[in-house]
Amino acid sequence: MRKIKIALVFALLLSLCLTMTGCHGSQDSSAFAVPAAFDASREYKITFWAKNDTNRSQTAVYEKAIETFQALYPNIHVNIRLYTDYGRIHDDVITNIATNTTPNVCITYPDHIAKYLIGENVVVPLDELFVNEKYGLGGSEVRFDSPSLSEMVPQFLEECKIGGQTFAIPFMRSTEALYINKTFVEKLGYTVPDVPTWDFVWEVADAAAQKDEDGNYLLNGQKTMIPFIYKSTDNMMIQMLKQKDAPYSTAAGDILIFNDTTKELLYTVRDHVQTGAFSTFKISSYPGNFLNAGQCVFAADSTAGATWMGPHAPNMDIAADQVVDFEIVVRPIPQFDPEHPIMISQGPSVCVFNKEDPQEVLAAWLFAQYLLSDPVQVGYALTEGYVPVTLKAQQTAEYQDYLSRKGEDNETYYSVKLDAAELLMANTANTFVTPVFNGSASLRDAAGQLIEYVVKNVRRNNPVDDAFIESLYSQINSLYRLDQNANEANEAGSSKTQLGELPGTAVALLATLAAAWVLIAAYWLLETVKQRRARQKKENNG
Repeated sequence: MRKIKIALVFALLLSLCLTMTGCHGSQDSSAFAVPAAFDASREYKITFWAKNDTNRSQTAVYEKAIETFQALYPNIHVNIRLYTDYGRIHDDVITNIATNTTPNVCITYPDHIAKYLIGENVVVPLDELFVNEKYGLGGSEVRFDSPSLSEMVPQFLEECKIGGQTFAIPFMRSTEALYINKTFVEKLGYTVPDVPTWDFVWEVADAAAQKDEDGNYLLNGQKTMIPFIYKSTDNMMIQMLKQKDAPYSTAAGDILIFNDTTKELLYTVRDHVQTGAFSTFKISSYPGNFLNAGQCVFAADSTAGATWMGPHAPNMDIAADQVVDFEIVVRPIPQFDPEHPIMISQGPSVCVFNKEDPQEVLAAWLFAQYLLSDPVQVGYALTEGYVPVTLKAQQTAEYQDYLSRKGEDNETYYSVKLDAAELLMANTANTFVTPVFNGSASLRDAAGQLIEYVVKNVRRNNPVDDAFIESLYSQINSLYRLDQNANEANEAGSSKTQLGELPGTAVALLATLAAAWVLIAAYWLLETVKQRRARQKKENNG
């Protein structure tokens, strides 16, 4: 029996050692070990997937950044691939994860990165890279003027965290703004407030929807008028819920949007669609086109879209003879509590993908970090209503000079664009982001579709009542597989924790434990048989 006890102790010790090894291995698999030194003697080819809206000035910023970076690092060759849609970048990354052919660096959104993380060790966590003495932010071996960690706008950097780790760096930031035809508002007998409320916007929009006996709108004398158009209805619903302090989701992935506050908000939308006061981009078209044609009073859109807003906007999709002259002003999106404004923070971020060669990853990180340098940040911010993501770039003489020259022309210094940028900088502390998890992108889409379906049904003269809302909740929940996404997020990859789909170290541990216990059982059985035979032999001899 003593031998059996010894065997049992040995098996338990072996199990403990393997458990410790297994845990250590799982931690290592999700981390990136920063090389002690960058090997500058080798050649590296880095792929960079970026997005622009066929904006040649933005492409020129990318090209200049690559040219300057390659002059600093002649052995790192950057190949850029441009997309016109973030969704296409997301889809191509997902496809390439399966074949291990992801880019080295890409511009994306945290909601998308959460999906990339389903794959094992796909995206590099950046926290250790940020603080690396040599190659981190402001590192001693970095060959350009890199911002330090303290020079990053903290709210923007916080957006890039998923599950407590940072998986991206912010690239540019925007929020949403209300672009207002001030001329129309005053013609209706109102004054534009510094911070519009939802009640104010709905009241003015209802007044603007009035027609004469011939069906012409009293405000503009035209047959067409949509007083209030919202570009991104997902942001509209998300921000309204946040302003109401109503549930949306948790960081763990719990879906909470189907609540009574959401229903109340949808009924408000219903009421103002019925008066003809409200529509959406997906249903009616781009709000800037209606605004510039004198067919809209309030156009809600991103601050990044400011160059498309107003009668003197440098970018337009309508003919010059359709443009109506008016005074335009930029304000925060409508608020329920104007004393405590709340608005969403949004914009592209940059992630670095893991590769077998840590030197290649380090080369990619250096390029990604260069996108935070002042020339790139300021250069890109000048193209649209984006704001630099570093305090360092915001405080440069070049950027401050840019802001001071507002209205000098209708191109680089277009006043509406600079007003939009200043709106975000003045309200950075009032911005928020939604929780990021696998499925958060689907929930965002679902939030917008709730509004879209209500608008469509009112326009089709279908009832929008309690029965409709309950059916809508069920339909949206099913369409976007929110229950499934929530379960996946809550279980944190439960498919990998089921027997047969465990990590290799865990499978090895279980197999070793089973083998150890089998050996113990066999040894015990053998000893029992030996002892029984010995007793029988002794009895026979006696």
